[in-house]
Amino acid sequence: MADTGDARRKLPGVDKILERPEFDTFRGKVSNTRLSQIIRQEIEKARKSIEKGGEVQSVDSIAGRVFASVEDLLDASPKRVINCTGIILHTGLGRAPLSRGAIDSLLVSCGYCDLEVDMQTGLRGNRQEKLQSLLAWLTGSEGALVVNNNAAALYLVLHELASGKEVIVSRGQLIEIGGSFRLPEIMSRSGAKLVEVGTTNRTRADDFRSAIGRKSAMLLRAYPSNYRIEGFSESVSVAELAKIARSHNLICVDDLGGGLLWDWAKLGLPEEPNVTQSLEEGADLVLVSGDKVLGGPQAGIILGRKELITKLRRSPLARILRPGKLEIAALASTLKSFLHPSRPSIEIPTWRMLTEPVAITAARAEKLKQKLGSHPRWTELSVIESSAQAGSGTMPVTPLPSVAVSALPKSFSASRWAKQLRNTDIPVIGIIKDEVVLFNMRTVADEEVELLGEQILNSIK
Repeated sequence: MADTGDARRKLPGVDKILERPEFDTFRGKVSNTRLSQIIRQEIEKARKSIEKGGEVQSVDSIAGRVFASVEDLLDASPKRVINCTGIILHTGLGRAPLSRGAIDSLLVSCGYCDLEVDMQTGLRGNRQEKLQSLLAWLTGSEGALVVNNNAAALYLVLHELASGKEVIVSRGQLIEIGGSFRLPEIMSRSGAKLVEVGTTNRTRADDFRSAIGRKSAMLLRAYPSNYRIEGFSESVSVAELAKIARSHNLICVDDLGGGLLWDWAKLGLPEEPNVTQSLEEGADLVLVSGDKVLGGPQAGIILGRKELITKLRRSPLARILRPGKLEIAALASTLKSFLHPSRPSIEIPTWRMLTEPVAITAARAEKLKQKLGSHPRWTELSVIESSAQAGSGTMPVTPLPSVAVSALPKSFSASRWAKQLRNTDIPVIGIIKDEVVLFNMRTVADEEVELLGEQILNSIK
């Protein structure tokens, strides 16, 4: 006789799945209440599948999905990866890797620390006082304020100094930053009114002068870090913008974004706008990121005139956007590396990668190839010339010379192997080019080469 019963009745109960031995690994990590909640969700999905004409799912199938869901919950923290993309400030991989000093400072600050206590008086202190002193020494700025990222810095400046008023900016600088956040949208949310001047490729000083009116409060330069307009183009320098602002009692703000404190041309790197230059040219406020070319943690750094910084610091928004103790500890340690011009390239990984002679990169590539050569089954295994990028809007049109290991094991396609590499114990992120995987060695540290080789070999076992 045919079974005409409701197929949903064949689904297992919560207890039947909960008592399975594979879930013993979660005992003491996840409560039975939480496990039961996830099991019910998966059973409900199976029930809805049946209602749509699907087949009854086995207990093993449902239990497998529950197990995977719980593992995902326990794996919520970011994982360490080995960056073989050649993109130094890779947003998807966390941008700037921290220096050893910054990591040590994080460990010290994880417990109780003197974040807001003056040890001389025993009274409550200012959590940013030491940061402000460091930034003043390094840039010549009268004042400094740190918030949790550069977009927050821009929002705070616009909201406190130009809400309900006009902010004049070149049409060619209405940029879009990561995550599809656009400058005009940030300005609108801040309460400031955007006034566009010039054209996409040409903006002159007179365009700014002509746009100034009774409601004008600020002239803004938003540095187009992710692209360059070349050829028939013209823009207004910070020095010109500051002069116009002073003559009309307006505020000149330079949103640099990148985080370069001073000129690095003597290190052989191309010219990039920097904080010291902008302040010397007359900008009232300069905004930069902490986790880009500065090489520190995520932060937004506001530098400039003392009275403006004081006004920003007193805003309730500054309290909302303030950095935590871990960000402050890592940023302070990073900044100390800039007290001598020779230290950043030695102590800060980002600067080491930006300035390293290509011969050193090549030596790492040869070392990796030698380790991989112990495996006999390669379709391709060679060391090739390549190029790297600074990333995150730094030097967007200037590639860095680099060296890569080009590899592909037998019986693998490049895409299949790249997926295998992403699922090793320590994921390896390379790039696919011409149906092979490239491991760009400019973004690999000396101490990672042995581990990288092990992970690559593990991926093809």
